[in-house]
Amino acid sequence: RFRIAGCSDSDGEEMYTLDGEEKWYADFINKKGVEPQPSFIDHISYVEGTYESAEADQQACRQNLKLSAKAMK
Repeated sequence: RFRIAGCSDSDGEEMYTLDGEEKWYADFINKKGVEPQPSFIDHISYVEGTYESAEADQQACRQNLKLSAKAMK
């Protein structure tokens, strides 16, 4: 299982994958977690609060991005 997360000044991404397939991602526009799993597999659900954790991770990422940009000046 992989977790992929990152941000820019205006955008962000957080997702979980398993065997190369996307299992969960944060839809920051609609403010919810999405589980894009096909109907023919056993559904994997993520714990309540995963989306809220992704939002907090994005805030920390943007703060770190600002600090890094300031340090490089």
